[in-house]
Amino acid sequence: MNQKQALIRNRALILALAAATTLPLLQGCIPLVAGGVGAGAVIASDRRTSGTYIEDEGIEWRANSALKDRLGDAVHINVTSYNRNVLLTGEAPTEAHRAEAERVAGGINNVKGVINEIQVAGISSLTSRGNDSLLTSKVKARFVDAAQFSAHRVKVVTEASTVYLLGLVTRREADAASELARRTDGVRKVVRAFEYITDQQARQLDGVSDKQQ
Repeated sequence: MNQKQALIRNRALILALAAATTLPLLQGCIPLVAGGVGAGAVIASDRRTSGTYIEDEGIEWRANSALKDRLGDAVHINVTSYNRNVLLTGEAPTEAHRAEAERVAGGINNVKGVINEIQVAGISSLTSRGNDSLLTSKVKARFVDAAQFSAHRVKVVTEASTVYLLGLVTRREADAASELARRTDGVRKVVRAFEYITDQQARQLDGVSDKQQ
């Protein structure tokens, strides 16, 4: 094992341990912890800090819990937090429910902003949700196959065949991801919810990651 590989392994172990220590606060966020070192490796390639990555998991859990308490089964809402910006997708029966969901999510500790993409519509079927999960997998696979950017740096969320893309990316990376998603069979629409950074900022962030690794 060379020096860089050893450093990568050590950082992954540290990040996995950090994730594990948050388990009492993140019950239900098992995928983050269950992946162990694998989860740490994903964090290591992310442009968010490890602390922000874990905080995003906590925001999602707290927001889902608060929405369940406030709105119950009247809505179907998915919460995705990236760099402490929350994307809300899904369905609500009325505009009032939609607005209340945004208010609840915006009140969660450490949330910077809310992107409300909830549709006023009937709750989606399990078949529709299964199709959305399949589309997400297909888009991610295209990212990996194309190898135009690190696939770990773009988060993919699909709702009603609309693909939402999140991440800390350059304009070039955003354009490439959007085009790949748009050309994926079954995708109806692509919504960019990125935070844009310059090429220099990207190099700095990636350089910090390399040094930490």
